[in-house]
Amino acid sequence: MSKTTWTPIEDVLTGDYAGKPVHLRGWIYRTRSSGNIVFMTLRDVTGVLQATVKRGNLPDAEFEDALKALIESSVQVTGVVKEDTRAPGGYELQVSSLTMVQFAEPFPITKDQSPEFLLDQRHLWIRSRKLTSILKVRSTVVGAIHSFFRGQGFYEFDAPVLQPNQCEGGSTLFEVKYYDEKTYLSQSWQLYAEAGIFALEKIYNMGPTFRAEKSKTSRHLSEFWMAEMEAAWMDLSDVVSIAKDEVKYILAQVLKHNKKDLEVLGQDVTKLETIRMSEFPTITYTEALQILKDKEGMEIDWGKDLRTVEEDKLMNHFLTPVVVTHYPREIMAFYKPSDKKDPKTALCFDMLAPEGYGEIVGGSQRSTDIAAMTQRLTQMGERVENYDWYFDLRRYGSVPHAGYGLGVERLVAWICKAENIKDAIPFPRTLLRFRP
Repeated sequence: MSKTTWTPIEDVLTGDYAGKPVHLRGWIYRTRSSGNIVFMTLRDVTGVLQATVKRGNLPDAEFEDALKALIESSVQVTGVVKEDTRAPGGYELQVSSLTMVQFAEPFPITKDQSPEFLLDQRHLWIRSRKLTSILKVRSTVVGAIHSFFRGQGFYEFDAPVLQPNQCEGGSTLFEVKYYDEKTYLSQSWQLYAEAGIFALEKIYNMGPTFRAEKSKTSRHLSEFWMAEMEAAWMDLSDVVSIAKDEVKYILAQVLKHNKKDLEVLGQDVTKLETIRMSEFPTITYTEALQILKDKEGMEIDWGKDLRTVEEDKLMNHFLTPVVVTHYPREIMAFYKPSDKKDPKTALCFDMLAPEGYGEIVGGSQRSTDIAAMTQRLTQMGERVENYDWYFDLRRYGSVPHAGYGLGVERLVAWICKAENIKDAIPFPRTLLRFRP
């Protein structure tokens, strides 16, 4: 017996199938009946298609199944494709055979549900066209990250998730019981990456990151994914250039593979294409403050970090991502060195996305000065002896090096025009949510 060939819905909508029989399988996205006709919209991962089930065109038992099947019931159907300008996508399937795989119970999600309810039902809500499209874009983004770095001669390098040291500030550490001791969930792979570059020189990683930030904003997650890179013999200008190239490469891959998904999400494909082809400006922190003063009337004391409101106001004046360099040294992490030309600033950068999506990349040149880092850690109240292994990297063949981390969810949220970063990851973890 020959095996059934199942046709993806996308192929029906884009191929030469009019007048031809096809076999489809998927789920009932919408359904309504009118006397002897059932109008079903079927979905699979590739799209949606209207299927018309008429009494008399298939066995009575199958028609009765179609009548009582609720949304999200799983089905297999056979029929002939017909052009119909009134149908979604311009085609419909005239069903001649229908097999119910499973009759769904009444689906708990209906129209106009609250965001919190949808998060409670996340295991079901990821079936929505919106989240399906975002997750497909996310998959392309992650694949593009791997292909970009491998194409640049980087090696993939895995760092531990359980780490004894803080990297981005002790107040945001998640403590974990580790047998009879305690350790912490990773804030970044960076300290271990700095060990790796003395072996592999150019490395990258995609991994989960944890920050115990008591924030409820639409930009923050307690668990998120970071794509990080670290390289020997590179300085600040080198990694800024790579970060710009990486984001442009990711945009190119999404535009190549996910135009339909972007349209479902209401994103302007032409705008993203223009951004991809544009130069991303680089400005200093000091220049950013001047822009805010001149164009927004905001007086910000030099030395204060840029908050969300300042970043948003700054990006009102740019259509593309912008790199901001040379933040004040005193508000930066211990491993970010001073710029010798202006010691009150650090050799670091953030890349900010337009339209209020905030920081999507952050990085720096790395300090090679053990004394300066020791002083900073002491000021922070850290136990310097915990970093002795890290200082070994400066004692045995130290070289200039630099790196950065790209926040996958923030980038995906911007590309997909998502209102909340929670929609850029399958199951978000936040200050108030760790289930389902």
